Amino acid sequence: MRLRRRIRWAAIPLATVVIIALAGCTQAQLHGFLPGFHEGQPAVTDNAERISNLWVGSWIVLLVVGAITWFLIVFAAVVYRRRRGQTGLPVQLRYNMPIEAFYTIVPLILVLGFFAFTARDQAEITKRDPNPDQTIEVYGKQWGWDFNYLDEDVYTAGVQTQPEALGTPGTGVIESTVPVLVLPVDSTIEFQLRSRDVAHDFWVIDFLQKMDVYPGKTNYMTVHTQREGTYAGKCAEFCGDYHAQMLFTVKVVSQAAYQDYISSLRDQGFTGRLGPEYDRSPNLSGIEAPTEDSEVQ
Repeated sequence: MRLRRRIRWAAIPLATVVIIALAGCTQAQLHGFLPGFHEGQPAVTDNAERISNLWVGSWIVLLVVGAITWFLIVFAAVVYRRRRGQTGLPVQLRYNMPIEAFYTIVPLILVLGFFAFTARDQAEITKRDPNPDQTIEVYGKQWGWDFNYLDEDVYTAGVQTQPEALGTPGTGVIESTVPVLVLPVDSTIEFQLRSRDVAHDFWVIDFLQKMDVYPGKTNYMTVHTQREGTYAGKCAEFCGDYHAQMLFTVKVVSQAAYQDYISSLRDQGFTGRLGPEYDRSPNLSGIEAPTEDSEVQ
């Protein structure tokens, strides 16, 4: 009883300190220092909050498990240490069924719990919207991006981002050469992701999402934009010599600014769609092998 009372009185100030510490946390700290969160502003997309909660919740559980494990290690080392005057070997126990069951059941519950929460969030994040506000077809290619705005029938042809000093690594890139993807705010966007050559990965860092881009296959990613701003994007799958320069920029703008941008593409003659006719993988199904006549030509 005395031990329980001591533990209870020790837990009260500890809980108070934890509550005060959490109350003073910034948005970045509350979201596990993940990008895309700012004081007084919503997340960049609706999925970012869900991903952040899964990340932070998993770390809290793991830290609690780690703290209990270290406590038990230190407790056993201190309480059952060899004392002065003791000789010989300590009493050897063949097994302890409650402890063995505990070591088996608790990790199993943790693994199943992590799997259940991850599967639930993944199913929600990857669910397609039957009526998105905008549909963007994205083609990854060595080493750039093509963006087809399917609803407006316009496109932008991305070129490889150029380094500031050719042949000098680590000098940065020329910002004006980075392909730009413009999205309207407060809109549900479906990305149809395809590759023209090898495997790539479409990653907008502040979205906290990325999706593999494979040749011969279409992957889908749906987000709802919630905050205007400029965000960095890149390929997250090694795809060749200039993989590090396969960058793009995402600009989430107002509805009026988005329509102005679409009009500017139309005025420049960028109408239509850059489709699979520019793919570089002749071995994909549905693409005929070159004939002898075509080789001669």
